[in-house]
Amino acid sequence: MTHTPGRIVSRDAVAPVHWMGEEGRFLLRSEDTGGLYTFFEVTTSPGGGPPLHIHEDADEAFYVIAGRYAIHLGDEEHEAPAGCLVYGPRGVPHKFRNISGGPSKLLVIATPGGVEGFFEGLSGLMAAGAPPAASDMIELAAAFRVQGLEPVGPPPGVPGRPPGTSGRGVR
Repeated sequence: MTHTPGRIVSRDAVAPVHWMGEEGRFLLRSEDTGGLYTFFEVTTSPGGGPPLHIHEDADEAFYVIAGRYAIHLGDEEHEAPAGCLVYGPRGVPHKFRNISGGPSKLLVIATPGGVEGFFEGLSGLMAAGAPPAASDMIELAAAFRVQGLEPVGPPPGVPGRPPGTSGRGVR
């Protein structure tokens, strides 16, 4: 077992990372937990959320702290209001969408740690101002052993999204 020092983190002291209509704050990074897990907060814009995807070797738990989400897990979709916890084990297709009229928030634990690298990479791709090339998104997802199961693109309402399309960003 890897031993790491304890840590006290103030949410507001953590710089946000932005990607495709979402903002994340990595409160405990992989290096803080000896690689065991990453703990972070995600704020999702109305209608926003990732496409259907599978993590090949990571488990995630999502705890809704504000707003409401429609969460697709396996073959079923569930409404998840504040106070609801959803466990998404590795290998199970999942996605979520903010169905509130305003921003919704999740606390997420991903194990093992390291998922923050994916989101920082995604943020870097988005920083160019134009929607990233699908090939760049696919390459990033593959590096973090994520399989996308739906078309890649920004969520509705995000600049660069063609009118009348409904794909979501990779997560």
